[in-house]
Amino acid sequence: MKEKKSVVILQYIILAIIALLFLIPLLWLAFASVDLNASPLLSLPKNPTIENYVSVITNPDNLRGFLNSFIIAIITSAVVVVFSFLAAYPLSRYDLKGKRYFLYIIIFMTSLPINAILVPVFKLFISFGLHDKLVSIAFFMAATNMPYGIWMMKNFMDSVPVSLEEAARVDGANSLVAMRHIIMPLMIPGILTVSIYVFTGAWGNFFVPFILLQTASNFPSSVRIYQFFDNSGLIEYGRLAAYSVVYMIPSVILYSFSQRFMSKGFALSGADKG
Repeated sequence: MKEKKSVVILQYIILAIIALLFLIPLLWLAFASVDLNASPLLSLPKNPTIENYVSVITNPDNLRGFLNSFIIAIITSAVVVVFSFLAAYPLSRYDLKGKRYFLYIIIFMTSLPINAILVPVFKLFISFGLHDKLVSIAFFMAATNMPYGIWMMKNFMDSVPVSLEEAARVDGANSLVAMRHIIMPLMIPGILTVSIYVFTGAWGNFFVPFILLQTASNFPSSVRIYQFFDNSGLIEYGRLAAYSVVYMIPSVILYSFSQRFMSKGFALSGADKG
């Protein structure tokens, strides 16, 4: 009994240390963002001010960067949700030949590092005139996120009872009608989960737009963070912290919103009861 209690105490200590490691950077962001004389060290601001936030928000280049990020993230998430939903339907509902191997390939593609393919992709973009365009970046990000979207969407769709779709077919509904009126409403938690994950991933992606975009006006907010690093090595810590806080607000809101649906996604097996 004492050994079990000791193990529990040790687990809480480890969790407390991990939480502290995450909390310290967040505290630095909060304090440095309201300090005009912020430094790399964690310290309370002597004269708190919102000037750093005002400087960041009123900068038209920063606003343009946030808009570019929204354009890329929205197009990426929309494309992934639509095509992964259409691809997940036959994988979930039909006994296709070679389906198992196709799913294995999808799992492999989710683990493929994007850095390994970015150089040939850059050459491809140059050859076809697709570089330095937000839509091209969004479609490329959608392609890299498609394996995850298909895999997750299929898992959510598997939890939708087939009996509901069969009942709709008895009433004369075809596959498209059943997908739209039966499966899609029950798939809302899965659709939102996939779209939020893809959106936040595209929103925070730095490497892809940094390589494939050349015009400063097209840079998303993830790339524009470089403006706070001087060539001489000086860093505007206050404005950098304020920019980082504003930059992470959409992701925090979406993740908070998604928690309501993450736990519902695989709990649909009893939807046909009653």
